[in-house]
Amino acid sequence: MPGPGPGPGVSVRSERRRGPGAATGSMMLLTATEGCGDVRHSQGALSVAGFQPVGGRGGGGGGLKPGQSITVLGSPMGLSPRPSVQTRKSCLGAGCTRTTKLPLLAKSGSARDGENCVKKLCILTAIKPSNVEKEKQKFFKSNYTYNPQFEYSNPLSSQLLDKHNNASDRFLTQAVRIMELALKRYGSYEKFELATGGSLLTKSRIWHQVKKYMDKEGCLGEIVVHLTDDLLSRASMTIVVHLTDDLLSRASMTVVNSRPTLTINMATAREHWLEGMLRHEIGTHYFRGINNSQQPWGSSSGRRRHNLRPLNPTEEGLASLHSVLFRKDPLLWRAALLYYTVFQASRMPFAQLFQDLGRFLREPNTRWDYCVRAKRGQTDTSQPGCFSKDQVYLDGILKILRHRDKIDFPLLMALGKVSYEDVERLRDLAATEHVRIPHFLQDEARYGEQLQKIMQANHITDNELHSLI
Repeated sequence: MPGPGPGPGVSVRSERRRGPGAATGSMMLLTATEGCGDVRHSQGALSVAGFQPVGGRGGGGGGLKPGQSITVLGSPMGLSPRPSVQTRKSCLGAGCTRTTKLPLLAKSGSARDGENCVKKLCILTAIKPSNVEKEKQKFFKSNYTYNPQFEYSNPLSSQLLDKHNNASDRFLTQAVRIMELALKRYGSYEKFELATGGSLLTKSRIWHQVKKYMDKEGCLGEIVVHLTDDLLSRASMTIVVHLTDDLLSRASMTVVNSRPTLTINMATAREHWLEGMLRHEIGTHYFRGINNSQQPWGSSSGRRRHNLRPLNPTEEGLASLHSVLFRKDPLLWRAALLYYTVFQASRMPFAQLFQDLGRFLREPNTRWDYCVRAKRGQTDTSQPGCFSKDQVYLDGILKILRHRDKIDFPLLMALGKVSYEDVERLRDLAATEHVRIPHFLQDEARYGEQLQKIMQANHITDNELHSLI
């Protein structure tokens, strides 16, 4: 395979799986001393004692209290030198036996969607149609007039589907404005994608960037990476790294055989967007999952005992902000389009929705993917209806931006899978030793500047947010 190869001390395990029209591969990033055993030892793991994030801004009760500190496990990059910081001996040598504790996550389903699993089958898996390609051919042959009839291997009950068929128009104006800004600046989504995302990456370049990012975060050896052709997502966090062509998501994070697995969609892995996806999946979902496992609310009973609010929209809103962090033009196009598509799907049949999205997307295959994502779970798509989960991205983004001056972001990360609304009351109950704080959050001033840049790029004002939220 051309391109950058494995660095010293790293072995790669590759898999090839064949299916109709799709090729997948996986690469498992391991340290040389681990071989193919359990991914437990993290080369380059480092514990920094006494890292104390600066508190919330604007009088929002910031920072950790005097006897409390956050101890960071992972990469020290971005930490400002302080006299009180004591760096423990780093684990770098070939004979190092230091271990990195992995999060206690469910064996099936997505790490961040564990609360929604029914009979060990994740909702997001259950609502994925089993006959997508067959129905896509019918739809395209009909000149985009046929309403697909989707089938499911393990269909959900009508009660569960109804629970997720509740689209909102609260932020519809903002969603449309964001997309119109992109069209005004670039002419079309396709030109926006090329100008801001850059070229698609080869498998070898994806692997190289993933390894580089993991090294930066101090988690090399913890995650298996799969590259896939599955078009339903761009990425997901389970951690093996999978590359896929399924466009319904860019990536996803799940747990396979107790091992975190990251699945990356090759069809959307672009040179300037890939690190944002890694900040989304690893720097946010994975690290918050690890931190959550150390907290008193790390179990479902613990969440009930502490009366925690739902983790969304905070979880996906925070991850989505991290996706566009540091971009030259951090337009929130994807979150806006998902929000808009879900709302329109709740009012329209599939074919009408496809035509409506032509306002923002020219390319038929991309439009199809967004329509399938919004209509997943439905059998007869000639009826109005949606899967409303995809509205949480823009919902969470705008709520976090509204309260950004009062949120203690390092503590929000350290507390694990909690809402920003619960941070202050959980402050004194938290276990803050050996938590994982991603490198991009260790300079709060720069982080705050980037949030402000995101607002400016999307023409979002504080006055508007105060009136909406």
